[in-house]
This record gives sequence, C-alpha cells and structure tokens, in this order.
Amino acid sequence: MVSRPAPVIRTRLSAAVRPGLRWAARVEPYLYLAPSLALLILFTFYPIARSVYLSLFLTNPLGVPRVFVGLQHYVNALQSTFLQSLGVTVLFVLYTVPVGLLLGLALALLAYQPLKGTRIFQLIFSSPLAISAAIGSTIWVMLLNPVSGVVNYLLGLVGIPPVHWLTDPRWALLAVGMVSIWLRLGFNFVLLLSGLQNVPEELHEAAVVDGAGFWAKTWYITLPLLSPTLFFAAVVGVIHAFQAFAEIEIMTGGGPSDATNTVVYRIYQVAFRQYEFGAASAQAILLFLVMVALTYLQFRLGERRVHYQ
Repeated sequence: MVSRPAPVIRTRLSAAVRPGLRWAARVEPYLYLAPSLALLILFTFYPIARSVYLSLFLTNPLGVPRVFVGLQHYVNALQSTFLQSLGVTVLFVLYTVPVGLLLGLALALLAYQPLKGTRIFQLIFSSPLAISAAIGSTIWVMLLNPVSGVVNYLLGLVGIPPVHWLTDPRWALLAVGMVSIWLRLGFNFVLLLSGLQNVPEELHEAAVVDGAGFWAKTWYITLPLLSPTLFFAAVVGVIHAFQAFAEIEIMTGGGPSDATNTVVYRIYQVAFRQYEFGAASAQAILLFLVMVALTYLQFRLGERRVHYQ
C-alpha cells in the first residue's frame, strides 16, 4: 500500500512554521509589557537620567544647561544647609511613621472586633483617604489658628494657654507631622485591616481554647502574621515622609526659621524660587540615594522579623 504524501507535507509545513511561532511566543510577553515599560521609562527613568545630567551643569533660569561644573553642585550641597534639611527630614520621619503605624494598627484592631456598627467605624477611620493633602492641610491651618482655631479653644477649656502651632519653631514640625499622620491614617488603617482579615480565624479560636486573652492573641498570633503588612506599611511610610510637600507648603512654607524645611521643600525652593536647576537636581539625586540606602537597610534589618508563613 502506497503511503499518502499529505502527512509529510503537513509535517514539513509545521516544521517551517514552528520557528515563527517560537519567535512570536518569545516576543508576546514584551508586547504586553510595552505600555507599562514606556510609561516607566517616560516618567521614572528619563527624569532620573535628566536630573543626573542637569546636576553637572550651571543652568539658566529656563533650565537650559550652560556651563559644565562636574560634581561641584554635589560638593556645594554637602557644604550648605542641605544637611540641616536632611536632619529636619529625619525628625519628620521619626515623628510620623511610628505614630502613624501604631494608630493605624490600633484602629484596625478595634474595627476588626465583631461588634455592632463596625462598618460605620471603618468608614470613619478610612475617610482621610478621600481628602487630598492640599485640602486637609488647609483645614488644619484653620483648626490650628492661634486666635480662632478650635484646637487652642479646646486647650483653653482645660487651662492650657494658646500655642502658636505654625509660627513657633518648637511646635511647627510637630504640627505638620500631626497633620501628615492624619492624612496617612486612612491608608494605614485600610492596609492593616486587610492584613488582619487574612489572618486565619482558626488560629484565634485555637488560642482561645488554650486560654489566651486578647493581648496574648495579638502579640503571639496577630502581630507575627501581620508582620509582612506592617513591614510594607513602614517602607511606604518612610518614603512618603521623605517626599512630603503639600502640607509643608500650605501650612508653614518651610518656616519658621527653617524648622520645617525638609529636603524636598528645599529642592523646590532652589529650583523654582532661586532657579538653580542644576543645584536642585544634584540635591534630588542625593535624596534619591539616601532613600535607596534607607530602603535597603529596612529590607536587610526588617525582613529578619517578618514571617511570611
């Protein structure tokens, strides 16, 4: 019996088409990633590369490079008030991140309890998420007014004299930090509450059977299993605190006496008030390196206490 040639032709065709299919299979994932990669290059990598380039030049008020100065802007930044602004930023981080995490965790634990009306509390606690930093800061400027503000009025009811929250260097950074904590409270609350909802309830029930109380369950079960979420919230909180701008611009303008002049706000002043875009770019690169180093340290030191299982 003579064999038919059709299978041979089909085999030859499939062999000829196979390299094209393999090439298409290799290229297809990159086609799906192309839009995201394009946006990442356009809005992340290009601005970083442009900042590095501008940091090596003196620029005119329009930001056009004119004179090559090498690393002089970096040297000048380390010899100027940049380090003072970095110290203010570190204090701002220490004021806002730990307190914000603790408050968010406390509210999340409270809202997680099986009580009536918890949905209402969840809505109230997460409400700062719906308020922009500009609007929230404007509201708090009125609340902290030393003459007509509600905060000083309430303090006066218990015999505490008026506090100049935004004009006294001793209080300005604390006041701005308090507002920043409030603005971030909704994010921390929602994030930690979602983490709590992923903790297996069977573990809590077993702990209750063994005689564990609320604090024992929280310390030995909830917090270890919530540690990945807490770690993520801490990393994001530090980055946000380093990048805080709107509340400082609206509430204090970097004052009084540079008490709230963080690195980001100083970069803004150098770039858009002094029009020294090269110097501002150098300080932005230094800030970027500081944030990368801090994030690396957080991952190196913090992940040791994180339990992913």
